[in-house]
Amino acid sequence: MDVNALWYNWLPVDGKPIETKRAVMDTHQRVLFVNVGTAFYRIEGFPVGKPFFGPVDLGLHLAGKHKSLNIGVGLLAGSVIPGSNRLIVTGFSPCWGGFYVSTMGGAALVFDNLGLNMLSLVGRAPTPSVLYLNRRGFEHVEVEVVPVRVHEVWNQGRRGVYALMDHVLDRFAGQFANDPRVLTVGPAAEATDFGAIASAPVRKGKLTHADTWAGRGGFGSKLFQDHNIVGIIYGGTFVDEDFRDRKLADQWFQDRFDKRLKAVDFEATTKYRFDPRFETGGTFGVNYATLGGRLLCFNYRSIYSSEEERRAIHENFIVNHYLRQFNEETIQRKQQSTCGEPCAAVCKKLHGEHKKDYEPYQTMGPLCGIFDQRAAERLTRRADTYGFDAISAGGVVSWLMECLSRGLLTPDELGVSQQPVFSAEGFDVVADSAHNAEVGVQILDSIVQRRGLLDLTGGARKFARQLSREKGKQVLDPFLYVGYARKGWMVPNQYWTPGVLSPVSVMGKYYMYYGDEFLPPRELGHRNAEQMKMEIMLDNTGMCRFHRGWAEGMLPRIIESLYGMKATYLEQASITTSRINSRNSSVFWESERCIDFVHAFLKRKREVDEEKHPELEAWIKKFDSDKDEAALAFWYEIHKGILESLTEF
Repeated sequence: MDVNALWYNWLPVDGKPIETKRAVMDTHQRVLFVNVGTAFYRIEGFPVGKPFFGPVDLGLHLAGKHKSLNIGVGLLAGSVIPGSNRLIVTGFSPCWGGFYVSTMGGAALVFDNLGLNMLSLVGRAPTPSVLYLNRRGFEHVEVEVVPVRVHEVWNQGRRGVYALMDHVLDRFAGQFANDPRVLTVGPAAEATDFGAIASAPVRKGKLTHADTWAGRGGFGSKLFQDHNIVGIIYGGTFVDEDFRDRKLADQWFQDRFDKRLKAVDFEATTKYRFDPRFETGGTFGVNYATLGGRLLCFNYRSIYSSEEERRAIHENFIVNHYLRQFNEETIQRKQQSTCGEPCAAVCKKLHGEHKKDYEPYQTMGPLCGIFDQRAAERLTRRADTYGFDAISAGGVVSWLMECLSRGLLTPDELGVSQQPVFSAEGFDVVADSAHNAEVGVQILDSIVQRRGLLDLTGGARKFARQLSREKGKQVLDPFLYVGYARKGWMVPNQYWTPGVLSPVSVMGKYYMYYGDEFLPPRELGHRNAEQMKMEIMLDNTGMCRFHRGWAEGMLPRIIESLYGMKATYLEQASITTSRINSRNSSVFWESERCIDFVHAFLKRKREVDEEKHPELEAWIKKFDSDKDEAALAFWYEIHKGILESLTEF
């Protein structure tokens, strides 16, 4: 009898499965299936190779078959390869609507101690619960579903996701021989479809401030609403023979780059650590140092401003204040950490309990009319405490703030007490930023507490459409989002380029081309497809994209050396990308702000960057003549390019 095919309870049972120590390069990926409603679980093995090389391949298969939420690691987890310990969460996203991939830095390193490659959740617990996973040596995995009074816990101590992390760690840490890892959700997971999954490295029994997030896609909402699981704690002492041969790894890199692995990785992660060209580091530092006239602020209304006006805002509000504060408080004091794995990037830039990344501090910073670190910290911390996908939360808040400032919605309708200051003219960078942060905090409170008109249980896009039917389309038009199928939506990544609004099958990550240059839309579609293949290759091996400078070229070689399946590995990446895209239900831009975003980008390319591409001039003329018709043609051309590139034969 195959013990891996047995279902068994977490209670002591006779004939528990016995596993031998894994070989250096295991030929199977072990998936722990847990039905949190019946309290039964089983372990099943899936061969490495076509069609399953990692958590994206497996997640796509299992989500389609079981509608499960899947949490997995790549084949290189626990190895000497830097950046290979990213935790990969897959399933059908509650906010996007399609299959989605969300990732969390460093959390795979502890997961690897379970001797598993993936956790697949089905069923629904009868009451909000914590899933406990522990493995002591070669014994079987201990699985327990433990009820928790989550609403009481959320209102204790540090509140929200942080209070739940503290509670779960205090309750279970004593049962682990080594520091475990804790995943939690917050009130946003109950009140909306864009709740995130939060975590933080545990060092010597204490939670650190370098919190990491599987934010995009709303998997916190899925974990709570579909499975009634509000937290997961995992860890163990299972020791497998992960790839630890540093001499062989150095030889791979020596052959390709004429440098050892450590030196290549150090150079590739310069931006995320410290870039001497800009005297700053991290996504926050380098991006804000280089944005200039591409700055997006006041809910994207900056796209209507002149280049001189945008550059003045960048110089006065960002360089001389927002970025200067960050450099003085974080970079110069070397307040930085990792996500939980040994890594040269030390990309977690800190100021006390606050972690500074570009996109959250952009959407809940300049996009909301906030250009001061204290104000941005306050708003971002409130969103994080609630457990929101911070990027989506900032996009929603900035939209509602513009509606308030223009009188399209009233304070009473949003459950707030004040109007925001939503123009750069006469803006006080400290006082007005603090004022806007207060308005933003009140809006987040209203979303969670469902005050006034704010009920986002069905998603922000559905809410916006309801408002537009009642108050006119002028309420929906300032909301910049990408739509998918009937209800799906996503606030895009924070770069002023048409790529972030492309009709791709997974939006909100970097499964699209976000370069700054003009590309004809058909070619942009091709680039989107190639970028998606590369990103899936990274995610399928659990590799952090901050190491992509060498990883995109080296991963196939590493797989060939360890498994002898380079060609199959590359082929499977293309197949998985095509299969995800086969479900692509992207819809044409519904808000005027999306169309204006692209139109203004094209004009800036001609007038500021002085690009002379013949198609650029032709598209600008089309947009100037009839922007709605031009936008539809532009959107379809991108879609055609994607379909041409991602057809599975």
